[in-house]
Amino acid sequence: MIVRRTAAPDADRRRSRSIGANVFRTGIAIACAFSILALGAGWWQVVDAQRLSTAPDNPAVIAVARRALRGPIVDRTGAWLARSERDANGEALRLYRDDTISHVVGYASRRYGTAGLERTYNAELLGLSGSGAFGQVFDKFGQDPEQPLGLQLSLDLRLQHAAVTGLGKDKGAVVMLDPTTGEILALASTPTFDAGAIADPDTSAATFDALADDPSRPLLPRATLGRYVPGSVFKIVTGIAGLDSGAITPETTYPEQPAAEQKGLVVDGFRIRDGHHPSTGDTALDLYQATEVSCNIWYALTGLQTGGQRLVDEAGELGFGAPIPFDLPTAISQVTGGGGSAPGGFADDAELASASFGQGETFVTPLQMALVAATVANDGVLMKPHVVTALTGEGPGARTIGPEEWHQVLGTTDAEALKRAMQQAVEGRLGREFTAGAKVPGVPTAGKSGTAELGGTGEPHSWFIGFAPVDHPRVAIAVLVERGGRGDERAAPLAGDLMQRYFELYGNP
Repeated sequence: MIVRRTAAPDADRRRSRSIGANVFRTGIAIACAFSILALGAGWWQVVDAQRLSTAPDNPAVIAVARRALRGPIVDRTGAWLARSERDANGEALRLYRDDTISHVVGYASRRYGTAGLERTYNAELLGLSGSGAFGQVFDKFGQDPEQPLGLQLSLDLRLQHAAVTGLGKDKGAVVMLDPTTGEILALASTPTFDAGAIADPDTSAATFDALADDPSRPLLPRATLGRYVPGSVFKIVTGIAGLDSGAITPETTYPEQPAAEQKGLVVDGFRIRDGHHPSTGDTALDLYQATEVSCNIWYALTGLQTGGQRLVDEAGELGFGAPIPFDLPTAISQVTGGGGSAPGGFADDAELASASFGQGETFVTPLQMALVAATVANDGVLMKPHVVTALTGEGPGARTIGPEEWHQVLGTTDAEALKRAMQQAVEGRLGREFTAGAKVPGVPTAGKSGTAELGGTGEPHSWFIGFAPVDHPRVAIAVLVERGGRGDERAAPLAGDLMQRYFELYGNP
């Protein structure tokens, strides 16, 4: 007798449910995949269409750039800085006024693309920025340019020429700005380069190759992307942090400071010395006196009293620790490398003490230090820096770009104390020894010089930051001369000359 075995009904039901579940899960997975693809396509074709379709490296944009005449770029007085014409083949060719504005305006080249403001505002200058996100869905393949826009800059070509001429054959940078508006008046980096030769198809390859191989790095915009040891100009940051945190007052003195002037201040086994300023005997210095004679020991003690975390946080309010929001790319300034276990990321108190007078692992850009000076000048209010004040023309997107407050860094009373200290550093009996030439004749002038020691052989970097007039500042400045010696040898007198030139152009207060 043969007995046939049949699957139990429960087993059949389980098998059926298992197959159904697999089909359901597969369907969900496929639906999710198609949803992701749809979302991606929607994002790229609608939400992000404007950026993608106007990106400088978009082949359609590159094709437009060959035939479209870019909008003009002019300085604050209307003097042309960049303009376009057609070459013998009918293609667009960009012309530049001179080399002094090369790092600001940049270049527009068929072979090497764009740099500087030509890159930042590439779409606007080509007339490709007018369509909204949904409009780009329909016209992104055509890329027919509309009316190109021009750029009006806050830059004064006369001050730009004076800055580049003053730097001469040295490598360095100058930043001048209006501290009350954040408008950049001069943004100079040396050595400069010939942007027109990069734009010209006949000379672009040879010119660019030569610049890329030049050990002086002429393509580097030192004012915004160069990072340097600041030396004593950083003491103003330490002063801001100490005053705003309440760690010090303008009258704060340290009883150990006078003796340390002779033997040095020992911090975690590291000996900090002054030796560069006249002997103050048994006098314990306050903020004003310490700033006038640029006392390393007083500022080291102030940094220790303020604390590493608060020093880093206050510097962050000034723009340290992140790219500065600006029309051009900016390098990140730092108080410390941030790898240490002590508060603020310092390795120990010795590094904190050194950073407090601008040595250690502290690196800054000239633009950053100009903003430090501008903040003190503007009663503790930091304005967002900008060099483009208007997009001009008849096309969509034409607009004016006005001043914008960035941070309230410190109170008016504390800012006034630092103004007085910095004025004493320029005009005081002892201060004049460290800032020779910075004083603008007939104009109350404030500032701080810096000598950034680099170790090894060679001259230190020469620094100066300052502003004038003291009571109602109209111009702030930072000057950096690579390997220029002490602050009073190159940076301070150049800053004085440039501020004097400003008042010659715009009138004395």
